[in-house]
Amino acid sequence: MVDLLFGFQGRANRAKWWLVALAIFVVEVIVFAAIFGTAAMSGDPEAIAAAVGPIAGIVIFVMVVLATWIHIAIAVKRYHDRNKSGWWVLIVFVPVIGGLWYFIECGFLRGTPGPNAYGPDPLAVI
Repeated sequence: MVDLLFGFQGRANRAKWWLVALAIFVVEVIVFAAIFGTAAMSGDPEAIAAAVGPIAGIVIFVMVVLATWIHIAIAVKRYHDRNKSGWWVLIVFVPVIGGLWYFIECGFLRGTPGPNAYGPDPLAVI
C-alpha cells in the first residue's frame, strides 16, 4: 500500500486511480469540515479567522503536500499502465485541454493489456 501511494514504479489500473482520487477527496472534505465547519456556519468572520490558526495552517499544508505527492504517484503509475512515460503527468499544465486530457486518459482509458515496459498487467490473473 505504501508503494502504491508514494512510489513511482509499476502500474496502476483505473480502479486504483479512482479509489485513490476518491479517498483523497473524502479525506480533504473531512479535514476542511473539521477545521472550518462550525466557524463557517456561524458566519462570523472573526470565528473563521480564529479557526485558521497556526495548527490548522500546518495541518492544511501537510495535507495538501501529501495529497499532491500521492496523486502524482498514482498518476505516474496510471501513465505507466498506458505504456507511457510518467512525465506525461505534466500535461495538466497545458491550459484548458491538459487537465481534461489527463482526466480522460487516467480515469477512463484502459491500460495496455499484458506486460509492458513498466511491469506486468495489474489486471492479469495470477
